[in-house]
Amino acid sequence: MATPLLCISTCPDATSAGHIAQTLVTERLAACVNRMPGVRSTYRWQGKLQDDAEVLLVIKTTRERFAALRTRLLELSPYATPELIALDIVEGSAAYLGWIAAETTPEATGA
Repeated sequence: MATPLLCISTCPDATSAGHIAQTLVTERLAACVNRMPGVRSTYRWQGKLQDDAEVLLVIKTTRERFAALRTRLLELSPYATPELIALDIVEGSAAYLGWIAAETTPEATGA
């Protein structure tokens, strides 16, 4: 069975978050993307302290699809240095983890 991952990323607004979420799921790079508005991020960027509103993306995927997901997220993100952190899912509902694997399996093409 595929190895499930939970990935975290952020977007500056609901529009970019929605576009990224829909694209990742449509392209079977993620089984599900939760969009959590209202996040405040405090960080240092280019030597200056920043405090911004963001939308947090919680992305369910598999290790087998992670490289393609990373490439696509980097293409889609409006940020110069997009956040992307992947965490192993070590336990979970067998049915849910199986669903993640099934939904991130590329569809067969051809005849």
